[in-house]
Amino acid sequence: MTEIKTITTDELNTKLKNGENLLLVDVREDEEVAEGMIPGARHIKMGEIPESLDEFDKDKEYIFICRSGNRSGNVAHYLQEQGYKVVNMEGGMMNWAGETVPKK
Repeated sequence: MTEIKTITTDELNTKLKNGENLLLVDVREDEEVAEGMIPGARHIKMGEIPESLDEFDKDKEYIFICRSGNRSGNVAHYLQEQGYKVVNMEGGMMNWAGETVPKK
């Protein structure tokens, strides 16, 4: 299994504060995202990723987010095997100290 690129919550927060245009995908369940998401993140539940592949572009890099980093890591492995560019946010939302917004 190929190594998955990772990003820490602090690194991600810095990139967002610097105005970097990042593609964030939150793979948590509905009740989890109701507690708040990172601004700009798209919500696609882990179980819906396989049928949502047409929403991803193989030329772009996506950062995956979950509660602890485990589910997003699994999603990242799956998508990397399909040929997508992926990054897993280490520690998940449990380690996120930045801004959150309610799911729209």
